[in-house]
Amino acid sequence: MTAEALRRRSIWQILLFAAGLLVLTVISAGSVYLVNKARDDSKWVLHTIEAENQINALLLEIRRAESAARGYLLTQGEGFKADHEKAVAAIIPALDKLTRLTGDNPAQRKSIDQLSAAIEIRLGQFAQELDFIGQNRPDEAAALVREAASTGTTAEISKVASSMIQEEERLFRLRSVNSDRSQTLAASLTGIGSGLVVLLALISIWLVQRSARARDEAEARLRDAYANLETVVDERTADLREANNEIQRFAYIVSHDLRSPLVNIMGFTSELEELGGDIFRRIGGLTHVPADGPPPAAGEIVLEGPDKQLSADFSEALGFIKSSIGKMDRLISAILNLTREGRREFVPEKIDTRELIEAIVSTLAHQAAEAQAEIHVAPLPDLVSDRLALEQIFSNLIDNAIKYLKSGAPGEIRIRGRTKLGYAIFEISDNGRGIDPKDHQRIFDLFRRAGTQDKPGQGIGLAHVRALVRRLGGTMSVSSELNTGSTFTITLPITWNASNRNADQ
Repeated sequence: MTAEALRRRSIWQILLFAAGLLVLTVISAGSVYLVNKARDDSKWVLHTIEAENQINALLLEIRRAESAARGYLLTQGEGFKADHEKAVAAIIPALDKLTRLTGDNPAQRKSIDQLSAAIEIRLGQFAQELDFIGQNRPDEAAALVREAASTGTTAEISKVASSMIQEEERLFRLRSVNSDRSQTLAASLTGIGSGLVVLLALISIWLVQRSARARDEAEARLRDAYANLETVVDERTADLREANNEIQRFAYIVSHDLRSPLVNIMGFTSELEELGGDIFRRIGGLTHVPADGPPPAAGEIVLEGPDKQLSADFSEALGFIKSSIGKMDRLISAILNLTREGRREFVPEKIDTRELIEAIVSTLAHQAAEAQAEIHVAPLPDLVSDRLALEQIFSNLIDNAIKYLKSGAPGEIRIRGRTKLGYAIFEISDNGRGIDPKDHQRIFDLFRRAGTQDKPGQGIGLAHVRALVRRLGGTMSVSSELNTGSTFTITLPITWNASNRNADQ
């Protein structure tokens, strides 16, 4: 399958996933909304039924009170009186509950006000009737009952209650329609969403089958390619090994051959320096011999004006040449050391890493004391690796940490270690001057240095350390910011396989 086909397939899969996610989101959000709306509508339906029931309950209590009052008036039986008082006691709580249930409807609140006024009048009449009966004045009590009937208090209560029941029935019909509509919409959305999910699932199955067929074809091609892979890898490995050896031989030969002309340059520079001294002494002797006085003492050069400046320029030029020769000599020596180290065969052995690093720290104790630095070594995992390579790695890093501390501030260097998935991870951190993030790669390049160049060095140390770490099958990285210190992280296999690594060198 071509790269373009793979790209199109990836786009379709992403679009399908996005569409499925969108559908599920819409269905979920819509379902939640409609279910909540249906629940609210059902709650209002129940609320309407409860309000209507409460109106009927209030009317029932009023009628019970009236019936018991008439029975008590006719018979003066205590049972009727007790029923009347019980019914009267229930009227006010029933009215309060009805007031709370209908408080959301402005029309019902107006009816409640009218109903409350009529009930208050009727309750007053009930109290007077009982007083007359208690005072053995039944005629006056009967007259009061007739007066209540003639004034229409009971009829007013029934009229207002009927109006409120009609309003609740209207609300019941309206809210029932809304509830049915919400449930229908929720069911419809669920059905449509389920259909879309099934459709997307069928499309996904089809795409998965296509991907499986393409994968099977790719695996078949991979098996065909893998049949010759081992031979190709062996050939490439042999080529790389030969190229690596050739590069090392070339570097060694070039460095060694450069040393010979460099020695000649150093020798002729010394001779030129002596010859220059003779020449300028001769010039000084020829231009400053007094007519009647003794000649200048041996070795004394008396120069003035242009001759003196020419002598100074000559000495300065020789100084630059000698300084460059010394630098080139150090670089050539470093290259020779690198090529020798590259040809050295590593020998793995069991190493107590903390003991090794503490020995390195003890050798650098004088430099640490001068820099006012404290070095803390935490418990470290042991390794099976090359001892000399580890000594060079940690010596260089600890020495750099001491060298590049902030001047005038106490230094703190910490060495920590842990293990993960068969590897040992070492961290060497300091609170020194730090490294600009843009120079994090530069410091590992050969003959390249970063930051202020106020410390001696050729820019080889970290490049050599990284080469050693790679030969040991590990990795190396740095985390640092300017003026906040640096942390070098080294990951090495706990048990190093020497056979393959040495064979590749």
